[in-house]
Amino acid sequence: MVSIRKEKLGVTLIIAITLFAVIGMLLQDPIEQDANYHRFSDSREMFSILNFWNVMSNVPFLIVGVIGLYRIIVTGTLNIIGDIKISYILLFSGVSLVAFGSGYYHLWPDNQTLVWDRLPMTIAFMALFSIVISEFISARAGKALLLPFILAGASSVIYWHFSELRGAGDLRYYAFVQFFPIIVIPVILVCFRSRCRGVNAYWLLLTAYIVAKVFEQFDGAVYNWLGLISGHSIKHVVVAFGLYILLDSYERRSCT
Repeated sequence: MVSIRKEKLGVTLIIAITLFAVIGMLLQDPIEQDANYHRFSDSREMFSILNFWNVMSNVPFLIVGVIGLYRIIVTGTLNIIGDIKISYILLFSGVSLVAFGSGYYHLWPDNQTLVWDRLPMTIAFMALFSIVISEFISARAGKALLLPFILAGASSVIYWHFSELRGAGDLRYYAFVQFFPIIVIPVILVCFRSRCRGVNAYWLLLTAYIVAKVFEQFDGAVYNWLGLISGHSIKHVVVAFGLYILLDSYERRSCT
């Protein structure tokens, strides 16, 4: 009975959050990309690589992504829900591609290269959202929503890109795609029961993401304090570490 009540509460909260977020997004004026976003504190060149640490700090994404794909496709050692195997493949494919997209962007940071940073991130975001829905609510629903989620994520980046080309940049839809799952996933974790044991890794990943955003916000302050590496570079490593924790949990847990 308690579980049913929590699930009903969860459904109510998800509907309310969705309506509030969509209405808020539509009422919000278009958000143009801030040109200062591309001005990172640490722009040092090393070994002929511009913005060396902001570029190389993406390597952990490639490592985690490749390990995840290897364990899903080759060894089959991850305890995942077989019906949505493609969702896990897309998650770790997106993580792998982040290394290249973000690395390319940080070599020559501007709006044109930022597209290739954001596209793979939306793949990872949306695949993860689909996985959480599948594991906690319904595998059928998560599987059905995967393609619409991926298309919505990619479309939000494409829309932003062309809006910038028209001189009327609009980040609203991309912001929605990035932050809406981060708000809804905790509701799902609290109100629904997973088909798998060992779900704390999702909380740890969310925590890592929040910590990473703090480092990103204080990019210059961290660089001035440490003198070796900037907050933005640390952000990459922290998020990749959170994803590795999730990957490790997939190998250790059991699912029904």
